[in-house]
Formats: sequence, C-alpha cells, structure tokens
Amino acid sequence: MDKAIKRYFPVFMLPTLLAFLLGFIAPFVVGVYLSFCKFTTITDATFVGFSNYTKIFTDATFVHALWYTALFTMVTVVLINVLAFAVALLLTKKIRGTNIFRTVFFMPNLIGGIILGYIWQLLLNGILLQFERTLTYSSTYGFWGLVILTCWQQVGYMMIIYIAGIQNIPGELIEAAKIDGANARQVLKNVTIPMVMPSITICTFLTLTNSFKLYDQNLALTNGEPSNMSEMLALNITNTFYGRTGYEGVGQAKAVVFFLMVAVIAVIQNRLTRSKEVQQ
Repeated sequence: MDKAIKRYFPVFMLPTLLAFLLGFIAPFVVGVYLSFCKFTTITDATFVGFSNYTKIFTDATFVHALWYTALFTMVTVVLINVLAFAVALLLTKKIRGTNIFRTVFFMPNLIGGIILGYIWQLLLNGILLQFERTLTYSSTYGFWGLVILTCWQQVGYMMIIYIAGIQNIPGELIEAAKIDGANARQVLKNVTIPMVMPSITICTFLTLTNSFKLYDQNLALTNGEPSNMSEMLALNITNTFYGRTGYEGVGQAKAVVFFLMVAVIAVIQNRLTRSKEVQQ
C-alpha cells in the first residue's frame, strides 16, 4: 500500500498543486507587483515605487473605513461568540425539539450575503421609517444594521461548532465537579469553558476574519451611504479600484495592506487563544 501511495502520489498531487499555483499564488504575486505600479490594465503597468502606498493613509475614506471596520469587528466577534455559545449550551440540554432548533438557527448561514443584505434592508428600513429614519440617515444606523445582520447570519454556524465542543466534554468531569459541590456557574467557568477552548479558538478566528472581510452585506445594506460613512474596508477597496479613474494602483495597494492586516491579526488571535488551550 505504501509503495502504491508513493508511486501515484504525484498523479493526485500535481493537478491540485498546479491549480493552486495558477489560481492563487500567481494572481497574488501579480497583485503585489501591481500595487507598486500605475496602470489601467496589466499590459500598461508602469512601476512607481511606494507612491501608491503613501496615498493610502492620506485618503480620509480609507482611514475612516479602517476604524469603522475595526469597531464593527470588535462588536460582532464578542456578540456572535457569546450568543452562539449561549445557544449551544441551551441546545445541549435534554429538551424536546433541539434538532429542529439547531436547523432553524443554522439556516441563515445558507443564504447569500447579497440576498441577506436586501432582506434586512427592507426589514430595518420598514422599522426605522416609523421614526422618519433610514439605514442611510447616518453611519450609526448602518453600523448597527450590519451588526444585527451579521449576528443573525453567523450565530447559527458558530453554534454548531460550540455544540460539537460541548458534547465532546467527558461526562465524568461534570459529574465529578457536581459531586465536589460546584454549582452551575462554577461548572461553566471551571469545566465547560476550558474544555471548549479549541472551539473558541476556531469560532473567534472565523468571526474575526469574516467581520474584517465583510463585503456583500455592506454593499447590499447601505452601499457605504451616507457619503461613504458606513463603508467598510473591502467595499472601500472595491470603490477605489473600480470607481476612481487613475487609482487602480492605489486600490491594489490597499488590498495588499488589507491582506497583511487580516493575516497579522488572525495569527496573533490564533496564538493567544491556542496558548489558553495549552494552559488548560
């Protein structure tokens, strides 16, 4: 068997490796190169050094989108994980209909971001119109609209991961804690949470990266209005690249900076939460 695997390994590996190189590595390398160029198409790219990067942080819309996205990410990461964990705890109790509730909570994750954005735009605008407001009245309304939409979409998915972690806790640990006199709060703090740290690591990573990369919902819900004040980073990059003539290189530079930011934050978060797993 080992000989057969070694013999045919290249046959199965090479097509996947080739697709990865052509579909990811090559476009990424070209994209990094274009971030140092002024261009309208790849064929007329002219190298201009770091001038595209110097324009990024003098762009008020990018700086605002950066802080807006950072604040949105902090709020949604906390809310999604707390709500998902709470729902998972509830649905791992011996109550009737848990499978139905799990399905219902998970279903929003199956709906596309654009569709969700338009659905929630109608719902939230219908409510706000009672107060003579809309989601685009100010960035605050758009912000909390995005928070509600994102939580509604992602809580069910994270719930499934937390349920798997909770159900993997050995029953004898919880029984031993109760025998020792631990109440429900102490069991949660000293047994359940430490034992589901791998699930917390995964869910925090997913919610962190998903919130930073949010695009479809932002486009459909507010499209950055009013005056780009509810514009998040992904939408800002797209609008710079496709909406501002002569700024294609700047948009590409923003995309590279965006990638580095998300990668660094994700690595730091992953290390911090994994260190908790080791300690526990």
